[in-house]
Amino acid sequence: MDEESIDVLIIGAGPSGCVAASYLYDKKCRVKVIEKSKFPRFVIGESLLPRCMDHFEEVGLLDSLKACEFEVKKGARFIRGEEVCNFDFSKKHTEGWDWTWQAPRADFDNVLANELIKRGVDIAFQHEVIDVVIDEDGTSVTTIKNEDGQNYTVKAKYIIDSSGYGRVLPRLLNLEKPSKLLNQSSIFTHVKDIKRPEGWEGTRITFDVIDRRVWLWVIPFSDDTTSIGYVGSTEFIESFEGTPTEKLAKMLKLSDYYSDRFDGVDFLFNPVEIKNYSKSVTQLYGKGYVLTGNSAEFLDPVFSSGVTFATESALLAAKLITKELQDTEVDWEVEYSDYIKKGVNVFATYVKEWYTGNLQKIFFHKPENPEIKKQICAVLAGYVWDETNPFVKNHDRLVKTVAHIIDLETEKANN
Repeated sequence: MDEESIDVLIIGAGPSGCVAASYLYDKKCRVKVIEKSKFPRFVIGESLLPRCMDHFEEVGLLDSLKACEFEVKKGARFIRGEEVCNFDFSKKHTEGWDWTWQAPRADFDNVLANELIKRGVDIAFQHEVIDVVIDEDGTSVTTIKNEDGQNYTVKAKYIIDSSGYGRVLPRLLNLEKPSKLLNQSSIFTHVKDIKRPEGWEGTRITFDVIDRRVWLWVIPFSDDTTSIGYVGSTEFIESFEGTPTEKLAKMLKLSDYYSDRFDGVDFLFNPVEIKNYSKSVTQLYGKGYVLTGNSAEFLDPVFSSGVTFATESALLAAKLITKELQDTEVDWEVEYSDYIKKGVNVFATYVKEWYTGNLQKIFFHKPENPEIKKQICAVLAGYVWDETNPFVKNHDRLVKTVAHIIDLETEKANN
């Protein structure tokens, strides 16, 4: 069996893997990327956050993405019946990018991968990791099956698992654990948006709240197609009968705002269902390996945190591996695990409080508090490590406190 020896093996060629590979390659590391799929390929996670723009810029991938002219995302709209809450990323507590993209990931990820290939990064498509053995010193031997069904091995000093929903190392190393979040599921597809309104109304990303645990996403792309999908309790999703196409068509009728726009519009592919999508792991790193992005944690799509966590963790992991390759000591617990968990915990609070109804109460409360809105907007833009923001530093109690104050004000007004 053929064996090659490298510094870092990266599993997955999505945004996480590409950001890590770009950084490591520029630092003269011997790096190889293994990708199970053939690109371009469909994947969910089409709404980005401004924070990830910092990462693409730092590793030299931003210009190639800008050239594609994906749909610009300057904020997000939440609607609930007649109530509307708009967030503008230019009006946020934390300094940083005021915009990002909403883009079909098949195209977006393909641009990243092709840019790396042009630079000389070794990306092996349709190659699948089937076994990993890690020695006590962290050296790994990974068995990989190529597109012809032949096996070969790669010996590496480090493995970065950026496999996303594939969650390769969590499965092979028995690192999976149940998520503490609610059992939520989703069903989604793309449509040719033939009834799209002109101007901003037609292109803005919107979350239409049907009830406390059920909502519809609408993510328009620059090519006149739109991603639509429902999220709800697993029981809610399973309560609809018929084929996935029939089920999603019935669900779309629940949206007063969008039912006409998408009535009778053909789905571009059979709707995909993902059940109980929240995932977690027992640890984020080990001797000779590190988990990034969805390989480690997946929370919920309501605040579009997936790609941002993927690129944040990938860039940090690549930097720490580079330090170790240069014989600089790294405290992975403090410098990686604790740091990443801080951001995960902030977003997890917002997800939990969204589904308790507390965060929705704040979003739709009138009159708005401009300062609170700026602070929450910074969280929604992905700046969840900025502890100058009270809604980051005190996330675990502040959302509840503000919601309680709103309840007291409402009760007083009604008496």
